[in-house]
Amino acid sequence: MEELGRKPAEELTNAGRTPVTVVLDNVRSMNNVGSIFRTSDAFLVEAIHLCGYTPCPPHRDIHKTALGATETVPWKYAPDPVLLVEQFRKEGYLIYAVEQAEGSTSLETFEYHGNERIVLIFGNEVDGVQDQVLALCDGCLEIPQAGMKHSLNISVAAGMVLWEIYSQWIRQQASI
Repeated sequence: MEELGRKPAEELTNAGRTPVTVVLDNVRSMNNVGSIFRTSDAFLVEAIHLCGYTPCPPHRDIHKTALGATETVPWKYAPDPVLLVEQFRKEGYLIYAVEQAEGSTSLETFEYHGNERIVLIFGNEVDGVQDQVLALCDGCLEIPQAGMKHSLNISVAAGMVLWEIYSQWIRQQASI
């Protein structure tokens, strides 16, 4: 870790984090939850909020893919994603569902301005983000796909979207 220039785990909580919060809305797979924790650690997201029946740490199946990221990424459980998203709106966050929807913004055209706090909502592996939650969003981000399936595993989608926003944020930080 020293050669990689990584901060010790105890310093990560004080590090300047990417102004992005992840919400998992009824994600059922513990492996997906663990993987999203690990990806969120990689891109220093502010926090993860687990909603509905999304499984929470500690659990060995989450830890198997998180590899300790449940200790380095702040997280909370919120039973009702609607109430959670309403609270984020009051706090001034921009709220985006990662979802294929009419009028969605294709990820390659999304411009992050670096001074905005964003909530990214990822939904259930089969049903996506709940309609009541979608209604509260400022928009939807969609990953363009050329194949026949038109879907990605949620942890893969989270990695792609978080990387895109993180890479824009880090470039903007370098220019300040």
